[in-house]
Amino acid sequence: MNRIEREAAARQIMEQVPAPVPPDLCAEAVRRGERLLRRRLLVRRVMWMLALAAAVAFTVWAARVHPWTQPPSQTTPPITGW
Repeated sequence: MNRIEREAAARQIMEQVPAPVPPDLCAEAVRRGERLLRRRLLVRRVMWMLALAAAVAFTVWAARVHPWTQPPSQTTPPITGW
């Protein structure tokens, strides 16, 4: 399709009668947008709560287990003085 054919096709589309728009289209779009925003806000809050719970759980675990200390030796010390 060359340039002239594309221009003719575009003119033909623009000269057609526009499709009828439902009267409640704007209200429906606003309603769906608000629902989407509420859902995003809820998901964001849940994710922050999960992150906070994970941080608290890690802090409690680290305070009780002390993973930064060296574990006790698994071998016995050499016996001297026999």
